[in-house]
Amino acid sequence: MARVSPEQFPDPIVDAALTGQAGQRQAVLAGGCFWCVEAVYLNLDGVSAVKSGYAGGSADTADYQTVSTGTTNHAESVEVSYDPSRISYGQILKVFFAIAHDPTQLNRQGPDTGRQYRSAIFYGDDEQKRIAVAYIDQLNKAAVFEKPIVTEVVPLEAFYPAETYHQDYAARNPLNPYIVFNAQPKVRKVRAYQEAREKVRNP
Repeated sequence: MARVSPEQFPDPIVDAALTGQAGQRQAVLAGGCFWCVEAVYLNLDGVSAVKSGYAGGSADTADYQTVSTGTTNHAESVEVSYDPSRISYGQILKVFFAIAHDPTQLNRQGPDTGRQYRSAIFYGDDEQKRIAVAYIDQLNKAAVFEKPIVTEVVPLEAFYPAETYHQDYAARNPLNPYIVFNAQPKVRKVRAYQEAREKVRNP
């Protein structure tokens, strides 16, 4: 658990600069159940799309029933498409650590246990790797969390979209008890975080 609120969470010292023109880049992240992580990023300014899926394993095991056994190397993941002229990769990671999940939990997240629920950053290039490694080191040295971060930083081999019924799950199932207790508090946090940042920019 973090010792500070999302509003007080440190910005990454090492980051990519915002680009001068709009575009689309992707970040692939694993932080427990993909329903919850997807819900957070769908509510983040600068993000245009989020897909739930699987990363870390092979194509022949990239389905929910198989991944849920915990016997594959897949992690439930999200592919975040974002505009690098509006939000940086480092800021995407800041929300990942501050709101989307608890990076100190090993092979679990909240009520879900198993390697498929591990914390991982699947980097697409050397720049993403450099930013991720530096940020984890920064957060650990600053003791932002009560325990060490266990997030894996590994190369992205492939991202496999999950079944259609998993996409936008939290928004489509707001009364599901799992969503009420696990996803909706995170959505409220990311909305409050953005409101606070907007007030700082426009006092």
